[in-house]
Amino acid sequence: MLKSAGCFNSRFSVIGSQLPAQTCAVGCEHTLDPNSSQIATGFDKITHPAWFRFLAPSATDLFFIILLVAMSGGALSARLLGDAGIGWHIRNGEQMLRTHTITRTDSFSVSMAGQTWYAWEWLYDLKIAGIHHWFGLNGVVFFTAVIVAMTFALTLRLSLQRGADVPVAAFLLVLSLGVSMIHLFARPHILSWLFTVIWFQVLDGSESVDGPENRRRLWYLPALMLFWVNLHGGFVLGFVLLGLYLLSAAIRYFRCRDEGMRQRMASRLRELGIVTAASLLASVINPYGYKLHFHVYRYLSSRWLMNHIDEFLSPNFHGVAQQCFVAILLITIVGLAVAHNKPPLSRVLVLLFATYSGLYASRSLPVSSLLLTLIVAPLWTQALAEARDNPSLSLRLRGILSRWLSFTSRVGRIELGFRFHLWSLAAVVIGLLVCVQAKKPGERSWMDVHFDAGHFPVQAGDVIVQRGIHEPIFAPDSWGGYLIYRLYPRNKVFVDDRHDLYGEEFLREYLKAIRLTPDWNGFLDEKRVNWALLPAESSLANMLKETSRWNLAYQDGTSVLLERRVKM
Repeated sequence: MLKSAGCFNSRFSVIGSQLPAQTCAVGCEHTLDPNSSQIATGFDKITHPAWFRFLAPSATDLFFIILLVAMSGGALSARLLGDAGIGWHIRNGEQMLRTHTITRTDSFSVSMAGQTWYAWEWLYDLKIAGIHHWFGLNGVVFFTAVIVAMTFALTLRLSLQRGADVPVAAFLLVLSLGVSMIHLFARPHILSWLFTVIWFQVLDGSESVDGPENRRRLWYLPALMLFWVNLHGGFVLGFVLLGLYLLSAAIRYFRCRDEGMRQRMASRLRELGIVTAASLLASVINPYGYKLHFHVYRYLSSRWLMNHIDEFLSPNFHGVAQQCFVAILLITIVGLAVAHNKPPLSRVLVLLFATYSGLYASRSLPVSSLLLTLIVAPLWTQALAEARDNPSLSLRLRGILSRWLSFTSRVGRIELGFRFHLWSLAAVVIGLLVCVQAKKPGERSWMDVHFDAGHFPVQAGDVIVQRGIHEPIFAPDSWGGYLIYRLYPRNKVFVDDRHDLYGEEFLREYLKAIRLTPDWNGFLDEKRVNWALLPAESSLANMLKETSRWNLAYQDGTSVLLERRVKM
């Protein structure tokens, strides 16, 4: 196992006889005693009173607060509403609160009305509908910001506990945040980010030989799965990680020749097997039972859907977020190459899975980057410590590394000493007060989030309401969620981004119309589309404007509203 940041002091004695006295990066003089495993520094002799650790903000607090502010009222707040899918999540939650029943059939579209719908994120929908009722879209964005900030702050904290230095962990987390921009939306998948970090930490911590408490925490996993399966389809990732650790334990069992070690591996396999079975049973406790698992399998195993849904396509590495992921991959490769003590097989399997899933599908990039950070950050800190003790390096370079690791290890110990995080709690409370104030009519507020009129048909929605149009509206699937949020139940949609509901056959015909492939008009005629709301510069909008069968009802820089001349 990797040592904590504070354990690196024991290696300073290796070069102590060559470095009589040094001055650390904060100006404190310390001596490197070859007969001592500790460094005597003026900084270490300072004893902080209890109130200091209670009231002073930690690096984790600062990281959390900066992210929370940036995503709530700063530059990233508008981005969180960049995906319209949150619209149908809100309306579905409101519908369940109103009817006191869990949704089982579709009511938002005319195409799938009454068809079975696996609303597997129903628990998130209930929660987000309640938040929207009390705080509006400001509350939706703030809740999302809290979850994302908590995920990254927790990753920082866990990286330090696993032996990483603060600068190394923070740098990798900044890159991970850049990667996450590709999927940073107010949607339930952000909860899967948080659950994945917790799940991995519990699993990986259970491998500690001298940590029986960590092994007992394995039983947290079935409880976590009970929530995860009802919040987001990403619960499948929990079973993938369990499978990787089971595979690692099985390989170690069959390769081991020591009888005592084989018995421990056998015990490990039994423990993981029982926890996996319990987690599987917990995952069946959802409104749809085992049928949900078959539905998710059919959805994810559809090659056509995986090849036509943008977020399941492989990343385009010309983007900034994708290049951040490449940077993390390169850092991972170099870290594995230079570290003397290689990670155990289980972590290698997780590294391989995270790399593959990130390269396979864009939506996997955030989770993959977080997993890589948790494994690679301690590895790089270990590699720096090994370089400091390497006699082939120059004395000057080893001295620089010595002072750097001395400083960062003290910072790490101080950071891990903070346990109350009052500043983070205060930031959340203040944010809630701002959300409450923003709901009061006629008052200006620091938070005023809304759907971007340059990205969604906001003005066209006003026109539809003003003209009293009550017929279903045909629009791209990426706008469907916004129209459900804005116009339901006055208007229903023909399609939205619930691709598992519509299925391959329907979406094939839908794409014919959007892409103007042969027989493109057949879909609009078959579905009796009388109103079409399309992006202003789209091919379909330009085609319909040129045909005699459609009238231009409204147009702005974002959207075009067209009406069929002879209604069907």
